[in-house]
Amino acid sequence: MSIINVVLADDHVLVRDGIKALLEDQVGIKVIDEASNGREALEVIKNHQPHILIVDIRMPELNGIEVVAEVSKSYPNVRTLVLSMHDSEEYVVKAIQAGADGYLLKGASKEEFLKALHKVASGGKYFTGDISAIIMNNFVNGNVTKTDVKEEKQIEDPFNLTKREKQILNLVLQLKNNKDIADELQISKRTAEVHRFNLMKKLDVKNLMELSNKAKEFELI
Repeated sequence: MSIINVVLADDHVLVRDGIKALLEDQVGIKVIDEASNGREALEVIKNHQPHILIVDIRMPELNGIEVVAEVSKSYPNVRTLVLSMHDSEEYVVKAIQAGADGYLLKGASKEEFLKALHKVASGGKYFTGDISAIIMNNFVNGNVTKTDVKEEKQIEDPFNLTKREKQILNLVLQLKNNKDIADELQISKRTAEVHRFNLMKKLDVKNLMELSNKAKEFELI
């Protein structure tokens, strides 16, 4: 049986260690190298050209979508599986546009993770969640086409907020708590908490007043 060679790209050591520990128990899968940022990931890919790159979206230097776009263009035989905490449709569409072969949430079970990895390694596609069918239908029907990732990034707001993060921002500024946000967006309370934390971190604010002022200053609402 052939070995599936894997490269991990994530800026969190604990995440890489956790994935590596999981995969080390699997027959026929080998983690051959790791990267902690986007540029390092491309260098590792150049040196090893693995079967699969498992890559996070939020990374220093180059983000995961930019890495996927470059890998798709320069190393078409390397399969790419995006592993992210972001469940917004916008991120999934961008991943597809960049050429990702799969998209999986970090909260996925071990069984789903391994299923996605084997599916992608065998030449298939794997996109998680309820929106996957809609996203794939849009892509197959030509409603979503490949775009230049860097060019698209330049026309976004200065904080590069996703559609979901803008929804969270509006609800937070309406003084909604995490449970209210979860109910309104039909997501889990934990997911709402993660989005809220990421939003505050991305805008570099510590409280609601700072968030409101920055949202007005940059016309985010």
